[in-house]
This record gives sequence, structure tokens and C-alpha cells, in this order.
Amino acid sequence: MTSTNPALHSAAPLSQTVPSVGEQFGRYTVERVEALPDVAATYIELKHELGSRHIHIARDDENAAFSVTFPTVPKDSTGVPHILEHIALMGSQRYPVSDPFFAMIPRSLNTFMNAMTSADWTTYLFSTRNPQDFQNLLGIYLDAAFFPRLTRESFLRDGHRFENADPADATSELKMQGVVYNEMKGAMASPGMLMGKALGQALYPDLTYANNSGGSPEHIPELTYENLKAFHAAHYHPSNAFFYSYGQTPLPELLDVIEQNVMAKFEPHPLDVQIPDQPNFEAPRQDSVPYPATDTERGSQVLLAWKVTPTYQAYDNLKWSVLSEVLLGNPAAPLYKPLIDSGLGSALADGSGYQDNFREAAFGAGLKGLSAENAPKVESLVLDTLRQIAENGLDDELIDSALHQFEIAQREVSNAGMPYALKMMFAVLNPWLYGGDPVASLNLADDLSKLKGERGQGRVFEPMIQKWLLDNPHRATLTLTPDPTMQEQQAQAEKAMVARLSAHLSDADRARIVKDALALQNAPEDDHALLPTLTLADITLDVPRPEYTREDLPHVSVFRAAQPTGGLVYLDVQLPLPELTGEQLELLPFYAFAVTRNGAAGLDPVALTRRIEAVTGGIGAAAGKGTGPDDLETVRTSLTFSGKALSRNAGELVKLLRDVIAEPNFSDERLGQLVNQRVAGMRSGLVSNGAAYASTLAGAQVSPLEALDERQGGFTAFKRLQQWQAGADWSGLRQRLEELTAIIKTASARLALSATEADLNLDLTPLAEVFGGQARHTATPTLAPRTPQARITDTPVAYNAVAYATVPYDHADSPALLVLSKLLRTEYLLKELREKGGAYGGSASFDSRSGVFTMSSYRDPHIARTFTVFGEVAGFLSGNLTERELTEALLSASRQLDPLLSADSVARSRIFSDLAGFSADKQEDYKARMMRVTLDDLRRVQRTYLTPERAAYATLSGRDPNAETEEQGLRFEVESI
Repeated sequence: MTSTNPALHSAAPLSQTVPSVGEQFGRYTVERVEALPDVAATYIELKHELGSRHIHIARDDENAAFSVTFPTVPKDSTGVPHILEHIALMGSQRYPVSDPFFAMIPRSLNTFMNAMTSADWTTYLFSTRNPQDFQNLLGIYLDAAFFPRLTRESFLRDGHRFENADPADATSELKMQGVVYNEMKGAMASPGMLMGKALGQALYPDLTYANNSGGSPEHIPELTYENLKAFHAAHYHPSNAFFYSYGQTPLPELLDVIEQNVMAKFEPHPLDVQIPDQPNFEAPRQDSVPYPATDTERGSQVLLAWKVTPTYQAYDNLKWSVLSEVLLGNPAAPLYKPLIDSGLGSALADGSGYQDNFREAAFGAGLKGLSAENAPKVESLVLDTLRQIAENGLDDELIDSALHQFEIAQREVSNAGMPYALKMMFAVLNPWLYGGDPVASLNLADDLSKLKGERGQGRVFEPMIQKWLLDNPHRATLTLTPDPTMQEQQAQAEKAMVARLSAHLSDADRARIVKDALALQNAPEDDHALLPTLTLADITLDVPRPEYTREDLPHVSVFRAAQPTGGLVYLDVQLPLPELTGEQLELLPFYAFAVTRNGAAGLDPVALTRRIEAVTGGIGAAAGKGTGPDDLETVRTSLTFSGKALSRNAGELVKLLRDVIAEPNFSDERLGQLVNQRVAGMRSGLVSNGAAYASTLAGAQVSPLEALDERQGGFTAFKRLQQWQAGADWSGLRQRLEELTAIIKTASARLALSATEADLNLDLTPLAEVFGGQARHTATPTLAPRTPQARITDTPVAYNAVAYATVPYDHADSPALLVLSKLLRTEYLLKELREKGGAYGGSASFDSRSGVFTMSSYRDPHIARTFTVFGEVAGFLSGNLTERELTEALLSASRQLDPLLSADSVARSRIFSDLAGFSADKQEDYKARMMRVTLDDLRRVQRTYLTPERAAYATLSGRDPNAETEEQGLRFEVESI
């Protein structure tokens, strides 16, 4: 689509675009301009005559970002802000199509694109490196937020509706459906989510935080279509809007676009969304929350939580963040260690630490992985430990180390995890919304200096512990207790709710339900020509080629790359592994987890942790595996140690990595704690990561790489950890880890250093001397039996997957398979599984380096129907596809091949890709081959590789699937976890 605002294509140097305080841009007035020297940026704050506020971060970054946020304060748990977030993105006045958000994903080269609902705000946000894309998405987002259609059909689809088991048969069983309804059924089966909601309700019972802004499944059906529209009219107005932008986009032109497309169409509309203070408790409170789970022995959690100081007070916010890091930030921390050493539980409870996502902050501490009867012991332990700390004082070294971590965080500019452009948005958001100082959250130098001065005058943190924790009656002790009968009770309660709400339906009402269901199933195709799009000319065909040097020494190759890292040094030690047994390969991920959490070089775990915190921004280890570009059967394994530090501590980083690699000290007691932590962590993540687990379980049947992945990190790994936990043979485990250490030290090594030019001459000799230089050994893991696999756990929804083995990276068909995965996701699976089936997500993916093609569903009410959808891909592809769908699939595929990197990652990515055989030339050739893919190629590779005889199936759900899938000829091997 032709742009209506071509001015946004240009980007003048920042020195020419930074305005002055008091300067006006139309009806906007600049109220504040501040330098952010640590990240080479400028903060600009403006206000519009209608009352809306705007923060712009001017920074020389190719990635630009935008968001608009509305304070949304629900008064019930019907999920109105969450459902509205969905429906606002389902068609607007300017773009009257059913789902412009999902339709834009393949028409864009965005680096992030989403919307989110928090406890008291809703935000719509995106980032992209392409100026035209920024403009396109800006138009979509502005129109969606301020002028959505909010159709009844979208409310039924994503909110809630009655639907018969057979949508066309009014006499079949009536059920409750809806995308958000099913999403929240899955979410509220997660103990972490339940603890978060319980914390808000317990500490702030009189405020909006007592409600579930996402929606409680039992209350979502209470929301009416009229109430949804009224909530939008009240909250989604410029007078209640907070705009954010970042990058090189010229600010005057951006403001003009917002003025023309939004502001000019509104009058002032004051809205009181202020959240008052929660009245203080006169005495601590107790609350017990059940959740659906069968692990009554180790499934409980206990959390002590306090209401503390307002989050909008920047200096107090900093002090609490530091105190939380000191008390709980690492295994040596003085509150963390006694909790774990007690043996009452296995890991910190969900909600532990400082929580600044409320107007008045919370601090929590507790344990999970324990028996319910130990709850009183946890409460006493937390309080007794805090009394000892307040009386005896905190070690200044611990505080210095915590402040050191904040110094690193202040200076690091990284796109890891989320674009840095949006990390800055989230840093300013809460203080901005609550009336605090956003700049203080970005520019900590003044407050850090103030804290240093206050510490020079006496104790700072011990009085905080005494006042806000020990002497503060505004405390709640939350006990999360597994209930093996709860899932069945919830299922029966849902049936009773449907019966109650449908009891008075007339024949006409029931006919309308069928009509609505069929209308959703057979919705007409949208005219996507209404939406803006990029073209194939916007695809970047080259790949980053950062310069680096290579020096080959005995047993070690050293790579050095100059990068603008802001005075930080990043060091990776990759070890291509010699021959390992199958048991040792399975042990490798736990080794990587444990090796930096035990002792080393004569230091016990506490002393080593304190050393790590004092001189680095953290070190870690990870087990790696991969295949070559022309061979899927041979698996290469590796172990990589990584760390970062300020340049003044670079030498200490080298010594520390050397000691951890060469002289780890594994302790029996510590290994027992770590196994318990891993079991608790994996158990709590089974449901939230259900689609990934199911996909790996299916992939293990067709791919050697996936087979190893499943044994190292899937359900098999979880079962193995549980067996270790039950056997408690920690000395035997220690011996196996020590044997692995001896083998690791015989490996050859690759050292990759990313730093500024001044730090590139770092002496790496201490590391180079560790290794023996043994050659890499490859493995050929055995595939899992080709039998459909089902894992049963405590969840009311399903996670379904089918996987196919295809071809290696160099094969002519690989690019076509990648493009096919993008086409199926957006044009087929999202429509069939989400729009028609009510699942929260449906996806197709192709890993070009493992050769595995996967289709999956997420928080899915169906099992049999979804596997039928997976099997009907050929029918979809035989339909009337056009060049538009192909172009969009190519855009999506190119986005996967061009990830957003930054100074900390771009060189290491290039170095290790080159070493693995995926050179820049090879990657550019892959892109060139992809650009030649045709629709006929997509149909051909589907017929060749995505066939029933090549398929492997898996599901994670709360029920045995066989009764549902037997008509399809699918018979699952079922195992409870």
C-alpha cells in the first residue's frame, strides 16, 4: 500500500532533531529533555493539549519502536481489558478486516509485534528496522487502539460463546468456547500464574489488583458485549494514553502522524483511573489457594509477601531493587541460602523478590517444592532469618556486588530476549503511569551516587528490613496447595455453569448459537489489499559480516572482534566435545546447570558465587548440539561457557572462567539441592511450555538431533531428574560429574572475545592452558520408537504436535520448507485452530538446521480435531493461493533468517556459525534460493515430506486422547507425568 506519510522515511542526525524545553509541535509541548549518557541517547517528554503524554528516546539505533499504553483498571474478573486487547486488534475503521494484527505479521519485517495486558494497564507495541514497516505498523496500531470495530463476531470468537460439540448440530453437547476463555483456562492451571493473582488479591484486597485482569474462566462468561464497548469508550482515549517512541524516527513527523490520525478526531475526556493507596492491615493475614495438581508430596508453595513503598518513588524503588538482589539474588544471598539449606523446599517460591508491577510495591520470600505441613516452618524461617540480618547487619561486600550488577545493567545495550528499544519502554512505564520520574529509571547515576552517600552515613538496608518487613503488619502468607481432584471439579463446574446459563434458552436461541458457530467456521475471506505491506524488495539478502581475527594456538583457537560494547567484555569458551557415552550426553545439561552453582578452585559454592557477583555480570554454561549443513544424521555436541564483565574486571573474568572449567568442586549436598530445583522448575514449566515439550516429543521420533534434545531436556529428562531425586545418590552423581570434567578438559577450545578495540588484547593464556586438544567426536542418537505419544498432566487444555523429518540446510528443498511453514501458520493453522477451534495458538515451524518440520497447537480445547487439521494441509494447498500469500510467506521466512542482533551477540553469532559450516556465503546463498521459491514448490515439498507415513505425533493434555482419536487411526501410548 502506498504510504500517506512519506516524511517518516527520512532520519536526520539526532543532533538536528533534539528539541528544547518549551518548544511546540502543533498541540504538543516539550516538557523535558534529558541526556542519557550511558547509552548515548536523549530523553524527550511531551504533553498534548488533550492530556496525552509522549516519551521519545532519540538514539542512533537502526531498530525503531512505538507503543501506546492505557491505564486499565478492571473492577471485576471478567477479563474485560484482556478480551478488549484481543478484539481491538481484530479490525478497525481504516482496516476493516477480521484480524489485521495476524494478517500484518507476514506483511512485515518487525523485530517485535504484540499487545499485552497487565494488572492495571494495556499496551500495544512493536519494533522494526524498516522505516516503511514502522509507518505501516504505526497506522495499524493507532487505528486499532482508537477506532476498532469491536464487532459482535470478534467478541464471540475471542471472548466467549456457546458452541455445540458438533457446531452444526443443536442437539449435541453445548460447551463454552472462546480464545481468551481457553487461554485463561490454561493459564490458571499454572502455579506461577495462580500465585501472582493470589498475591495481588491478598495484599491489595480493596484495589483493582484483587481482580484477575486476564479473566477468570468462571467469570469470563459474565462479560457482556455492551460492557466491553463501554470499557473501550472510557479507557481508550487520548486523554488516557501514554505514547512511547524510540530510535531515529524524526519526532516532528511522528507527532504529526499521531495528530492527524488520532488527536484531531477527539475532544478532551478526563478519566479518573488513579489507583489509591491500599489501607494498611492491622495484622498479618493468611490465605490458602488450591490448584490442580497431583503432586501432594512436593507440590506446595509458601510465600510471605509484604506491601512496601510506592514504586513511583525512584530512589526507594532503587533501594528495594538492590535489597532484593542482596537478600535473594543468588545462592549465596543471606535469605536465599537459609531457605534452600533448610531442606523444607527445593526452590524459591513464585513471587519471591521485589515486585514493582503494582502502584505500591510488594516484596516476597518463600519456597516451593514442599509439603503443605511445612508451611508454618517456612514462615518462621523467613522471619527468623530477617531478624538475624537486621540485628547482625549485611555484609558490605554483598551490597557492593549488588550495586556492581546495577552498574552493568545500566551500561549494557543488548537485544537479547527483547529489543533494547522496548526494554527501555518497560523501564519507564510503571513510574510514568504512577506519577513518578521516568528518567530516574533510565539514568541511575544520580540515585546510585545518593545511595553511596547514604551508606557512608550508616546502615541503609537493615532499617528497611526492620520497618517494612519485620515491623510491618501489612503481610500475607500465601500457601499454594495441590488438589488432585480440582481439575475434575473444575470440569464439572464448567458443565454446571453451561447448564445454568443455557437453562432458559429458547429454540430460537439455540438456532442462533448454531448460526453463529457456522458463521465463524465459514467467515468470508478478507480483502487484505486494504492492509499496508512491504514487498520482496524490502528483504535484506545479505547477512552481517563483522570483522574478527583468528589465532590458532596449541589446543585452542582464539577469535577477537571489536564491537561497541560500552566498556563491557563478552567472552565465550566453546568446547567441541570428545567422545561421550549416551549417559554422559544426557548428563551434560545438568552439568552445565550445576558447574557454575557449585564451588571451584578451593572455593565453596557460597564463596564462588560471591566472587562471580563481585567481578562479573554473570557466568553460565550451556550444552549445545547441532548438525552440519549437509548431514542430519551426525550430531555435533559442545559445551559453552560464557561470561561478561566491565573492562576493568576483564582479567578477573578470564581467571574465573578458568577456575570453573578446570577445577569445579561438586558437593553432594549442593547437588541434591540443585536436582530438587531442576525438578521444581521443570514441573512448574510443563504446562506453560507445553507446545515445546510436545513438539520435541514428536520430533524425537524422526530426528537424531531432536531425539537427543528430548533425552536432554524433554519429558525423559524430567523423569530422570525425578528418579535422581527419589534415589538421592548424590555421591554417585558427583562421581559422574567429575568424570565428565576430566573428559571436558581434554577437549580443544574456541575462545571468542567481543569488546571495544581498547580491550581486545585481553590475555587469555590462563584459559588456553586448560585444554588437551582432543578432536571433536560426533554422535548418532537413536530415534525414539515411531509411536504416537501422549503425556498426561494437570491441565484443562491440550498441546498437540506433529513432526516430519525432511532435508538438511544445503538441500534444494530446504528454503521451500521454511516458506511453507510460514504460509501454513498464517493462512491455515491460525484460522483453523484459533479462529475456528478456539485454541490460543496454532503454529508451523521449520528448523532449517535440524531439518524438522513441526505443526503444533497451544492451549487447545481439542485433540482429535486438531490432528485432523494437521492432516488436511494438502487440501488447503490445493486451494486458490496467490502470489500475495507467497510474498507474505517469503517476508516471514526472511525475518527468521535475519534476527535482531546487537554488539554483544553479532560477532559471536558470526564466529560460531562460520565454525559450524554455516558461513555468511552459505547463508546468503540460502536466502537467494529462498527468493526463487514458487507456489508449486510449496505444494511439491508438502507432497514429498509432509505425508502421513512420515508423521510423528505427540500431545500433552489432561486426558487420555485415545477415545477421541481412535476414528482417525491414531493410538497413543499414554504416560502420566
